Amino acid sequence: MRIRGFAPSTPCWVELASTDPARAQDFYADLFGWEPAGDRFRLDGRAVAGLTRSGADRPAGWLTYLAEADLELALERVAAARGHCLSGPTPGHGGRFAIVTDRSGGALGLWSAEDFAGAQAAGEPNTMSWPELLTDDATTAAVFYGQAFGWLLRDEFDGTGQRGDWLNQAHDAMAGLAPGARPARWRAAFQVADCADAARKCLRLGGRVLAQPERQGLGTYAELADPYGASFAVCAPAERPVELTLSFDSLVGMSVTFPG
Repeated sequence: MRIRGFAPSTPCWVELASTDPARAQDFYADLFGWEPAGDRFRLDGRAVAGLTRSGADRPAGWLTYLAEADLELALERVAAARGHCLSGPTPGHGGRFAIVTDRSGGALGLWSAEDFAGAQAAGEPNTMSWPELLTDDATTAAVFYGQAFGWLLRDEFDGTGQRGDWLNQAHDAMAGLAPGARPARWRAAFQVADCADAARKCLRLGGRVLAQPERQGLGTYAELADPYGASFAVCAPAERPVELTLSFDSLVGMSVTFPG
């Protein structure tokens, strides 16, 4: 599905910073069928993820970006919520960006678009999916993201601890929360057709399986790592067949015309 824009303060882009971008792009091209295109990966010609070299101002790993029309105002909100700005604002390819952390160390990018809004495809295999905040302090996270971005946490508890969904100001779910160790971290995720196949392919390409595929909620999830240490999740949504039941009473009064 082609994407043309994003609501404020919602995930819009994901970028990999790697110590070896050239080899990393080969790994992801083989794993997801992406087409390397300079500082971006494309899928059937549509931009789906970014690629850069890691450095002092950009630690190695996958980084999720939120759409922000006014970058300076967003940074003021982050500071008021007791977050931190690691770098920026900085000119980027099609916009401006900054990298921030929440109170517990979870890092996010903020993206202010000029002529590039973000990911151009979603809702299909090999595209950006549901990012999750892994934290051991959901209460502090809820306060920070509520103050900085206007999010609400719809939470629940299972056998492993507190889990939940982040809702934007329109009450649309657009990210998740899961139990995790301190410091907090955001885990990027990508939709795939089959998690087990993706895990096997990752191993074959020299990567690692950090968490075996398992059923969670409405899909199957696994956590993987590329050969250079960057971790990410893959998810395969469960098939949800639609059943159509038509009773005899519902046919009464219907007009049916047969050809001939």
